[in-house]
Amino acid sequence: MKFFKYQACGNDYVYIDCFKQIVENPEDLAKKISNRNFGVGSDGLILILPSKIADAKMRIFNSDGSEAKMCGNGIRCVGKYLSDEKENLKGKNILKIETLSGVKNLEMLEKSEKMSKIRVDMGAPKLINYLSIDFLKNVTDERIAYVSVGNPHCVVFCKEINLLDVDSLGSRIQNLDEFEDGVNVEFVKINSRNNVDIRIFERGSGETLACGTGACASVFASVLENFCDEKVNVNLRGGNLLIEYIDGNVYMTGESIKVFEGEYYV
Repeated sequence: MKFFKYQACGNDYVYIDCFKQIVENPEDLAKKISNRNFGVGSDGLILILPSKIADAKMRIFNSDGSEAKMCGNGIRCVGKYLSDEKENLKGKNILKIETLSGVKNLEMLEKSEKMSKIRVDMGAPKLINYLSIDFLKNVTDERIAYVSVGNPHCVVFCKEINLLDVDSLGSRIQNLDEFEDGVNVEFVKINSRNNVDIRIFERGSGETLACGTGACASVFASVLENFCDEKVNVNLRGGNLLIEYIDGNVYMTGESIKVFEGEYYV
């Protein structure tokens, strides 16, 4: 099976072109191909499929085989793949990608053989509610925001994030009764009104170097709390994203990079 490996802010996925190949059991394949010792190694598997309503459709599977509705870093890499590999899409400045959380518009800003810079209209985020979590009181004295950006996020504002045990805290949070289907967790340190640091716990993957939807959720929650302005540089462990909250929609700009391609023996 031919595959492509891309990363965006260190969020790395294996991509398979399902215009040309059929993946019969993506849940099982995701677990095997994502294994960093016995597979290709990645945060998960993304399938690029034909769509009746967009230029392509993406399906995202975490490294544990669970399916996600949306991946902000992953969708930028889908955009790079399509603009690089599909003759009918190479000249398009705007690409439309179907996801389980709706069709997203991608604007191609810069392009080279290795790297593309892409801006994504992530749509309108939604505040679900604010939470009080007792075991986090030694981590934060701010309100904890439960936010949807097509997928669920719990945003925790902290004065210090470098020493946090993100895997332990994230696991405890996602197993709370409030999150029946699990949740992504962002630990956010506000540096200024235009700059924040974030560490990420992703359901199905544990701590990862970056999460595009997590960055969007964090900036949205920061704006609601009046901690930040509507244009924010987000520092993730794997790189940086520019997140803008404009007229009710959130926009994400960042790089997507092709790492390598190869064949995986199924």
